Amino acid sequence: MTSNTKIILGLLAAAAAGAAMGVLMAPEKGSDLRRKIKDTVDEWADDLAELLAIGKEEMKERFAEARENMEEVKEKVSDTYNRRQN
Repeated sequence: MTSNTKIILGLLAAAAAGAAMGVLMAPEKGSDLRRKIKDTVDEWADDLAELLAIGKEEMKERFAEARENMEEVKEKVSDTYNRRQN
C-alpha cells in the first residue's frame, strides 16, 4: 500500500469517526438519527468502493509494468547468453 493510499484511508477513517460522534451526540428523534446514520454509512460505502476501484486499477498498472520489465530483462539475459555462446 502506498503512502498516499494510507493517508487517504486515514483521512476517511478520521472523517468517519468524527461524523459518527457528531451524529450520535446530537439530540434528535430515533428515526431521524437512524436515517442520518444510514445516509452516512451509505456515503462511506460509496467512498470505500471508489477507493478500492482506484487501488485495483493501480495494482493492474503496477502488474503490467512489472511484466514489461521482466520481459525486457528476459530479452537482455537471453541476448547476453547467446552472444557468449557464439
